[in-house]
Amino acid sequence: MNAPVVGIGAGVDGLVAAHYLARRGHRVLVLERRAEDASWSSRGWVLPRIVRDLSLERHGLQVHQPDPWITAPLPQGGRLELWRDLGRSAEAIRRLSARDAARWPEFCRRMARLASVLETLYSAPPPDVMARDLGELLKLGALGWRVRRLGREGMTDLLRILPMSVAELLDDWFESDALKGVLGAAGVMHLRQGPRSGGTAFLFLHHHVGNPPGVFRPPRSNIAAVLREVPGVEIRRGAEVARVTVRGGTATGVVLATGEEIAAPLVLSGIDPRRTLLELIDPGWLDPEVARAVRHIRAHAVAARVSLSMSRAPDFTTFAVAPSLDYLERAYDDVKYGRVSMRPYLEARAGYHRMEVHMQFAPQTPRERPWDETGRRALGDLVVNTLAEHAPGLREAIVERTIVLPGDVGNVHHADMTLDQILFMRPVPACARYRTPVRGLHLCGPGTHPGGGVAGASGAHAARVILQDLAAGA
Repeated sequence: MNAPVVGIGAGVDGLVAAHYLARRGHRVLVLERRAEDASWSSRGWVLPRIVRDLSLERHGLQVHQPDPWITAPLPQGGRLELWRDLGRSAEAIRRLSARDAARWPEFCRRMARLASVLETLYSAPPPDVMARDLGELLKLGALGWRVRRLGREGMTDLLRILPMSVAELLDDWFESDALKGVLGAAGVMHLRQGPRSGGTAFLFLHHHVGNPPGVFRPPRSNIAAVLREVPGVEIRRGAEVARVTVRGGTATGVVLATGEEIAAPLVLSGIDPRRTLLELIDPGWLDPEVARAVRHIRAHAVAARVSLSMSRAPDFTTFAVAPSLDYLERAYDDVKYGRVSMRPYLEARAGYHRMEVHMQFAPQTPRERPWDETGRRALGDLVVNTLAEHAPGLREAIVERTIVLPGDVGNVHHADMTLDQILFMRPVPACARYRTPVRGLHLCGPGTHPGGGVAGASGAHAARVILQDLAAGA
């Protein structure tokens, strides 16, 4: 049996990393502070290699691919439905704009081509741009060749679009407010920015990775539930890690909130990097500049979640209230000044007699007063009333509701998905390849490359780096 490993956090990435290490003979104990498993499904594309390596389909992996993949109410009545079939979506768009319908297939083709470049980047640890090692140089060369194969049009699109705002991108292509609103929402999801902020076109493309052309939302799956059932990894719930023990610059294990000490020469953290490096270890183990960089990782919490139990199933699977780019920008304006958006962007995902509503934007700490039970109820009322404007009979069908505030949700990506916090800069350059300045302490959560929305990839890449280091005796 190889060295024991302690994992902190039973999120998707932490579990994927744990299973990769367990398959190489390590005894892995994953510590999760929550006493019960989260009930919602995992969001994000799952790399085919992870599915294959961990035999996830044999263990019951299911990927939910709704069709239509999004439904949006129209101001004049009726709904816009976008389908996985490009032709069917074009016909739906034609009722709003013949010009937009004609441009839809070409737009989808070009966005899919750009997303394929990100897919290549996301399928491996981040490139080491300072490397002199031949293997790393070859990887950088292969990436350059991949970009070169896009041709003149593709390379121009890549360099031009990534730093753009998603509003500029969509205004270039379309005229329908309803179409631009429902697409533009993908560029601000879990981000404290509006659609007219620079770089939001990148996040729009990020959510397209792994999808077929014309689908601009990350898929959902039961990967977390499957990983909890796959044998080989011990998961202890209700175990909160208070501290990572360090001696001579090397991690030696963890101490739980109960005072219990667990020794392990390898500690793998799937929780957010700021908490790992500034709270679980003494920041004195970090170079002051590294500590400063970690302290300034941007990870804003701007989304709430409202879960509804229903007496009847809704007549949609994914429903977005984002009628225009201006609507999204005004929703963002409120949170800039510490207020809850009074006309929020909502995205509801419905199952059998159950609905989960993503609400944006709401501040983690409202400026006027802290969250209390009255504010929590008011947020729930706001979400239900806004949805009910577009879904008759919804309010009467609600049996029970649960409201999760932004501070409880946190930033699901652990670090904002912005251009200055991706690739070899995620979460900070000193920790970009899953290693930290403390030997034996590694990061593997969505705060590392490739980030949230690519389920399990950070964990798989972290395990790969750890195993390479162990093989090299590092």
